[in-house]
Amino acid sequence: MKWMLVVLVGGMTPVNTDLVFDKFADCLAAEEQMRKHYTDAFEVWDRWAAANIERRREYSKMRDLQAKRLLSNIGTCVPHAGGDTIAPQQPSN
Repeated sequence: MKWMLVVLVGGMTPVNTDLVFDKFADCLAAEEQMRKHYTDAFEVWDRWAAANIERRREYSKMRDLQAKRLLSNIGTCVPHAGGDTIAPQQPSN
């Protein structure tokens, strides 16, 4: 069985990545790598914001929005048919 990585944007909206793996473990590793990239991007933004946003209140609000935007995207591995399609059967008369 093949596995496809699907990203849930905002934790809800599925987006097909077209990344297909032969092994479930490989798919999980790709999901973990994706999550790490989002975490790294948030940390880079957070360091920049802490140095450049003067008002603490604005920084706090913007940090919450940025965290929601970046960190609420999650990946999941779903079974993939691998291109094997089965044509629907026509009812016989």
